[in-house]
Amino acid sequence: MTQERMDGLAQKHAGYLGALSPENLAKPRPKPPFDLTGTWFVDLRRAFSDFRFGPPYPEFFEPGQTAMREAEEARQKGVPYRDVIGQCFPAGMPMIMTRVWPTSMVQLPTVIYMLFGFTNSMRFIYMDGRDFTDPDTAVYTYNGESLGRWEGDALVVHTKYIEPNMHYIDSGIPISDQFEIIERITMLPDGATLHFEYTMTDPQMWKGEWKSTKDFLRQDYSDIPEAECLPNLNENLPSTAEGQKAIDERAAN
Repeated sequence: MTQERMDGLAQKHAGYLGALSPENLAKPRPKPPFDLTGTWFVDLRRAFSDFRFGPPYPEFFEPGQTAMREAEEARQKGVPYRDVIGQCFPAGMPMIMTRVWPTSMVQLPTVIYMLFGFTNSMRFIYMDGRDFTDPDTAVYTYNGESLGRWEGDALVVHTKYIEPNMHYIDSGIPISDQFEIIERITMLPDGATLHFEYTMTDPQMWKGEWKSTKDFLRQDYSDIPEAECLPNLNENLPSTAEGQKAIDERAAN
């Protein structure tokens, strides 16, 4: 393989070094206010439904209004509605953050890696001061392109370029290619709780901002297993309709 061919496949970032470049890692930077390296689990102790991002909900336009109505009709009939995660489509942002498996986070000076126990999805938050990819060349993905920066005692993460195909929030709320997320992340004084404040916008799907908060609890005695989503085995994955059905059937027996 020629060097030119290798360079083309390596996804160069114009004007920036790779996040794991020794030169980039060695650049002097202010000490961050906290390190979120560790394994975390979304706090669902109050109620399992806390994995959802609403209510409260914003003022949805027609697609969201239809989804809310159809989801309620499906719930009353006891059938799944837009359970694309159960069909092995990626959960995507923001739902991947609240699946009922742990999440391992590794914080480096230039990037934060998030490895999700649920289907081993990966998320990258670049911290080296780069700009967003040019919208004319950006590749939309289910977890989007995330850029982070420190503001006082908070980590602020802006995510956009999120793939809308078969990608829903809560009970089938659709998103468009204009969907963006701002996360404001702080560490509680106990050092064992991460607090996330979400602000989500999508001018094609709802009016104004959709806000939500989540807490994540440090799980020092947990690791991330390998977990592949296979259509004929997805009953093993919690937080999908098929998974919940299998759990209920085992409980009944």
